[in-house]
This record gives sequence, structure tokens and C-alpha cells, in this order.
Amino acid sequence: MKLMLDSFWRAAAYCVHPRVIGLSFLPLVLMVVASFGLGYFFWEDTVASVAAWLESYQLMQAFLGWLERIGMESLRTVFAPLFVLILATPVIVVVCLLLVAVFMTPTMVAMVGRRRFAGLELKQGGSLVVSILWSLGSTSLAVLALVVSMPLWLIPPLVLVLPPVIWGWLTYRVFAFDALASHASVEERKTLLRENRSSLLLMGILSGYMGAAPSLLWAWGAFAIVLAPVLVPVAIWIYTLVFAFASLWFAHFCLAALAKLRGLGDVDVLDADPTQAAARPELPLLERVPPQDADGATAR
Repeated sequence: MKLMLDSFWRAAAYCVHPRVIGLSFLPLVLMVVASFGLGYFFWEDTVASVAAWLESYQLMQAFLGWLERIGMESLRTVFAPLFVLILATPVIVVVCLLLVAVFMTPTMVAMVGRRRFAGLELKQGGSLVVSILWSLGSTSLAVLALVVSMPLWLIPPLVLVLPPVIWGWLTYRVFAFDALASHASVEERKTLLRENRSSLLLMGILSGYMGAAPSLLWAWGAFAIVLAPVLVPVAIWIYTLVFAFASLWFAHFCLAALAKLRGLGDVDVLDADPTQAAARPELPLLERVPPQDADGATAR
């Protein structure tokens, strides 16, 4: 728990780094362009198809009739577009996560490793191809779980549990692997993922709940439809920042756990000054340890 909390506040501090903020713009621009492009070409046909599909279900018609009886007839006209936005949300979340993993995570992990863990040897236990296959496999399982669990989302308590848990599992799988891909060997990665599975999964679930927060924007109902051109980019921006934070959180946690596994000890400083680090050569790790006498006392 101590390592998890330590990594949490370090990740939060790194999120305001200009380089991290700059990196977040590429996934944001790609997602906004893709969202509005797809909306321009397919929005009306998709809404019409969803409306026709909803009208074919008597239970849904009874629900909409109940809304009219209690004075909320305006929701009937926006129900289909709102339903499309809700269905599109898991897709936006998954794509944002993958874009952050591809375009931001390698650079952020390298930054954390360079500034905090310069003594860690790069054993290159995961190649780019392996990382992509791992992410695609994990994403496929998460998407399948989302599709299968969608009928359960109509049960109020479960809609607050299932999507964040599934997104959290996917976050843990993708970011934990990427955080160790360059620095850890295959055996070290397997050992760390096995020994820290519960902590990593908890971090993923907490990240999943943070990632689910932008979905509350659609609770505005009719206003969400009117403000969609503004709310969609805002939601994508929040998703990007949440997953950037999660990536940094996993990077700090996993690299600190790797340093401990290799017997390099805990890291007590926030960061090394990169300008000073570049100005002086790094000593080997053993030469940085103060000499000790026969009794184990540090030599003065």
C-alpha cells in the first residue's frame, strides 16, 4: 500500500509536466477528428436505426410511455441519440486507452526511468510486437466482457460496478505490461505481475472508476445532446488525462518494484535533476554505497 500511494502522488506530479501535457494532445486530436468524422457521416443513420430498434421492443415503449405520464415526454425525442452516446462511450474509452498506450506510455516510462531509475538495466523483455499483441488480446477480452455484460447495466447497482471493473482490468493488463517492457526481463515481468497482481488490479480498478467519471456528462439528458460538440471533446480530454495518469502510476509502481526485486533498494527522492545528471557521469551502483567498516558502521 505504501508503494501504491507513493507512486500515486508521483504520477500526479508528473501529470503537470509540460512534456506529458504536450503528449496528451496527439490522442486528443486523433480522437476528436475521428469522433466528429464518424458523427458527420453516420450519426443520423445510426440514431434512426437505434430508434427503430427501440420501438420494436414493447418493454422499451412501456418505459417511454411511463416517462410521458410523469411529465418527462421531452426525453422520448432524445432517448435514441442519448442511447447512441452511451453505447459509444465504451468504444471511446478503449480507443483512448490504446492511443495513450501507443503514443504516450513508451515516452513516459522512459522519462520515469531516466529521472528516477537511471541505475536500472534495460533488459528489453517485451518487444513492440509482443506489446501490441498483448494489448490487442487484452482489449478483445475486455470488449467481449463489455458486450456480454451490457444487459446487466440496466440494473442500477451493477452499472456502477461492471464497466469500471472491466476497464480497470484492461488498464492493469496494458499499462503494467508496457511499464516493464523495456526494463524487465521476461522472467522478472512474470514474477512482478504475479507477486503484485492484487495491487496492480486495484490500481486498474481505481483508474477505471476515474475513467468512468466523464460518462456522467451524458446524465444531462437533452442538454447532453445539444452540447455534444463541446462535451465529446471534453470527455475525450478527461479520458486521455486519466489514462496518462494511470500509465504514470503503473510506471512508477512497476519500476520501483523492479528495483526492489533486483536488490537496488527503495527510491527516496522525487526526481534526479536531468540537467545535473547530464553534466556529471553516473557512478556504478556499488560505488555510490558509502564504505563500511568491519562492524557494518558507515565510514566517516
